[in-house]
Amino acid sequence: IGHPEIFPLVFTTKTQEIFNCRVDEDVTEENRFKLIKKEDIIQDLKTRATISDFHPVKKAVLEYPGEELLVVFDAKFQYGQNFYFVASEEAKENLLKPPETAEEEEEKEEEEENREETLEVHPYKPPVHKPWVSLGSEKEVEEESVKDTVTKIKYMISRVRRKFGAPVTFTDKNASHVKDSYIECMSFQDKTFSIKMLEKDVGVQMVPKVREASTQTKWTYPKNAATQYFPRQLSNEEKEESLSSEKLKEFLTSVRLRMEIALQQNEIMNAFFDDWKALAEDESSSGDKTDVYLKAYQSFTDLRHLKDKTISCICWHPIIYGIIAVSARERLSYEEQVNLSDKSLLHQSVILFWSFFDPILPQLMLECPEDIYCFQFSPSDPNIIAGGCIHGQVVLWDISQHEEKLQNAKTVADGVKITAVNMVNASVLNVLQYIYMSVGENGTEPPLVRYCAVSSIQYSHKKPVTDIHWLPDYFEDNRMGATFENRAEICVQLVTCSPDCSILFWDIPATKLPEQPSPKKVKEEVIFYMPPDVPDTFKHLDLCWKPLTKINLCESDTNREYGPVRISLGELHYHYKTSEKVQSLNTLEVPAAESPYTEMSTPSSKNLKVLENISTDFFVGTEDGEIVYSEWKMEIDSDSAKPVSQKHTQTIHTETINALQRSPFFKDIVLSVGGRNFAIWKEGVTNGPILQSSCSAGRYTAGQWSLTRPGVFFIGRDDGNIDIWDLLKKTHEPSHFQNISESMITFISPWIASAKQHFLAVSDDLGVLHVLEICQTLSHPSRNEHANILDYFEREVKYLKYCEQEFQEYQEFQVK
Repeated sequence: IGHPEIFPLVFTTKTQEIFNCRVDEDVTEENRFKLIKKEDIIQDLKTRATISDFHPVKKAVLEYPGEELLVVFDAKFQYGQNFYFVASEEAKENLLKPPETAEEEEEKEEEEENREETLEVHPYKPPVHKPWVSLGSEKEVEEESVKDTVTKIKYMISRVRRKFGAPVTFTDKNASHVKDSYIECMSFQDKTFSIKMLEKDVGVQMVPKVREASTQTKWTYPKNAATQYFPRQLSNEEKEESLSSEKLKEFLTSVRLRMEIALQQNEIMNAFFDDWKALAEDESSSGDKTDVYLKAYQSFTDLRHLKDKTISCICWHPIIYGIIAVSARERLSYEEQVNLSDKSLLHQSVILFWSFFDPILPQLMLECPEDIYCFQFSPSDPNIIAGGCIHGQVVLWDISQHEEKLQNAKTVADGVKITAVNMVNASVLNVLQYIYMSVGENGTEPPLVRYCAVSSIQYSHKKPVTDIHWLPDYFEDNRMGATFENRAEICVQLVTCSPDCSILFWDIPATKLPEQPSPKKVKEEVIFYMPPDVPDTFKHLDLCWKPLTKINLCESDTNREYGPVRISLGELHYHYKTSEKVQSLNTLEVPAAESPYTEMSTPSSKNLKVLENISTDFFVGTEDGEIVYSEWKMEIDSDSAKPVSQKHTQTIHTETINALQRSPFFKDIVLSVGGRNFAIWKEGVTNGPILQSSCSAGRYTAGQWSLTRPGVFFIGRDDGNIDIWDLLKKTHEPSHFQNISESMITFISPWIASAKQHFLAVSDDLGVLHVLEICQTLSHPSRNEHANILDYFEREVKYLKYCEQEFQEYQEFQVK
C-alpha cells in the first residue's frame, strides 16, 4: 500500500458496538479518531479468537509499545476498508496533533500585527550608496577563470599554382614505415582466460532466425579498440558468504511485509479480467478515442500434418459459418525452392478444414498430390475447390458428399469439451500432444477426400503455382483472348500464374451441363482407374487437362522475361453489342493434343456474342519485385506477326511480391506488398504508385484490405507483428500495430460473420492459424469515409501528374 505503519481493517457492526466506534454515531467523517486500550483489544482476541476483526493484525497489536491504540474511520476508503489501525506512536501523534502549517503561522502573525495599535508614520529615506568592501571573492573568481597558457602553433600550407586541379593518385603504404602513422592491432587469445571448464550449466531458448547485415560507413580516423568479456561465476565459498551476510538478511527483513501484502493482492485479483475491454470502455466514457485492437478468438494447429510446415494459403468457407481451410507447404530456403524439381517429397500433403466449434480436430482433409501453394472455392458452387501445386499442376476437388458434415460441425463437437480457461492455462505443447493422442489412439481422424482431377504434367506450369483465381460467372475467355457471354452463370474458367514467366487460363466444363463427347473423342481419351469413393465430377479431365490460353510475360524488344507470383484481374464491366438473345454456352473447344494452347488464332464463335467494353487489364507482381500493368487481350504486331500486349513496368519493391490485392470498394485500386515497403496503384495511372510507404526495419510478408472500411488495410511482417494502416488518420506510418506470433506472418484473410462480428485469420511460419476478432473501430466505417478516401486517391493522382509535368518541363529546359 505504501504505508507500512497503517493496517486496513474491516469493523463489523458487532465490533463497532463493543469498542463504541459506531459509524455516524461515535465516529464521523469530521471526528474520525478513536483511541482504544490495548488491554481491551487483547481481551477481545482471547474471547473471539479468529472471529475478532483484530485477528489479521494480532502480531502488530501485541508488539505495539503504547497503552492506547489509534483507530481511524476511513469514510472514503482511502486504504480499501472502512477503518485502519495506526501501528506506531509517532504516526499516532502526527494524526492527533498535526504540526502547524506555514499558512497558519502567517495568519497568526497577521492577527498579532492587527492587534498593535501603532499610529507612527516613518518618512521615506532614499538608500545611500556605500563603498564596496572586498571580502576576497575576486581571488576565487580569478582562480576559476580559464586562461590560455600554452603558446599556439601556426601552420601555413601552400601549393604551387601549376598543381591546382591536378589529378590525385593514391598508393598503398606500410603503416610501420611512416612516422606518426598507426599499426593494426590484431586480436589474439589470452592464455589467462583459457581455463577449461569441466562442468557448465547452459540454458537454451528458442529464438527467431538470426540474420546478419552490413553496410558501408564513413571511416573517420584509425582507432585501436578491443572488447573481451566472460561471465562471472561465484565459487561455493563466495555463495555461502553472500547468503550468510547480514546485508542480505537486513534486505529480506525490510521487504518481507511489502512482499506479503503484494502476494495477498495477487491472490484476490481476477486473473481473467479483460483489461483491454475495460480500458476501451473508460476511454469511450471519458470522451477520448477508443482503443484499437485485434482480440484473440481462436487458434488451430495440427501436430502431424502441419509439423515443420508453413501455412501458404487461407480460405474461409463462403456460406458455412466458422469453417476455415488452410494449405501448407514445406519450409524451404530460396535455393531449395529453385531446385524443387530435384527434391523428393515423401510426406503427405493435405488441406485442412477447421471449425470454430472444434478447436482440436480438423473436420475434413483434402488429399493433395503435392504441397498446395494456393487454392480457392468456386463462387458458383462452394463444393468445388481448385488449387495450385508446388510443382506446377492444378488440382480439382468435389466435397459435396461432405457438405452436411461441415454444416453439422457444431453438433459433432459437443462431445469434446474444452473451456476457454483451460485453453489459456495449457501450454501449446500440451495442446499439440492432446491433438496427437486424440487422433492416434482413439482413431477419430477426419475423413480424407481424394482429388477428382489433376492437370497434365506436360502442359502445366514448370514452377509452383503461386496464385489462382476464378473468372466471373458472366463471361468466358477463348484462345484468342476475346470474351463471350456465359448464359449458364457458372464459374467455368480459372487463371493461374507461376514464376515460369507464364499465365495460364483453364477451362472447366460446367458440371450442371453434361457434355456429350463424340465417339472419336472417346477413342482418343485414355481411361484411368478412379477409386470408388472419389466423385466422378471431373474424371474426364484427370491427367489430360490442358490450359486454354497462355500468356508469356516478356518484352518483345529486349526478350526480358517476368516471373509472375501474384496476379490481380480488373473489375469487368460490359454491355451487349446488340439486344438479341445469345445462345447458351456449354463448353469451349478442347485444343488438339499437339497444340494444347494457342496464343493467337481465329475463333470460331458463330453462336457467341462478343462482350464489348470489357476491361482486360491486370496487374502482375513478379519475383524480382516488379509491378507489371498489362492486358490479356493481345494484338498482332505488324512487323513480327506475333501476338503482343502493351506492358508498363514499375520497380518499387526490392524483393518478391507477397501480396497483390484489389480494394473491395474501389475496383481500380490495388495494394502491393513486398520487401520492406508497400504501394497503392491505380488502374490507368502508369507513371508510378499513388502512395508508397517508406522503407521499414522489417520485411513485409502479407497484406489484405479491410472488407468494411475503405481506408483500412493490414500488413503482416516477418517479426510476427501486424501493422494496421488507417488512411483517414495517418498516411506516413501505421496508426496501430499488434504482435500476433513469434514467427513470420505468412497469410492474412478477413471474413464478415455478421454485422457485429468480423474476423481476421492470420497464419505464421510455425504452422499455427490465429483467428482474431476485429474491434468495432476497425470494422465500422465512419461517416463519409468512402467519399473521403476516394477524394484522397484523386488528389494523389493529380499530384502525381503534376510532378510528372514539372519533370518534363525541367528536362526540356535542360535540353534548351
